[in-house]
Amino acid sequence: MNDITSAELKERQANGSAPIIIDVRETWENEESRIDGSRNIPLGELPGKLDELEDLKHQEVVVHCKGGGRSASAKAFLTQHGFDHVRNLIGGMQGYQQA
Repeated sequence: MNDITSAELKERQANGSAPIIIDVRETWENEESRIDGSRNIPLGELPGKLDELEDLKHQEVVVHCKGGGRSASAKAFLTQHGFDHVRNLIGGMQGYQQA
């Protein structure tokens, strides 16, 4: 599935059609800044949380980190485990804050 821009995500949040958002940054990063409605699951903890995320396998999920690297890994990991609508937030939190 194609990745998502900050502008598209903000527009969808504004009109009430936001996807599920997972922040794969470390907890301390999430405490400094976060996207409203996002769920924080650090990348290193993602494998242990797969059972909790099972209901999201066929829903649109946006993953994000600071700049896009960790979330690209998260997208690949989730896709390999049967998640079929995962999108990476282009530019990560940095891009989102600037949009």
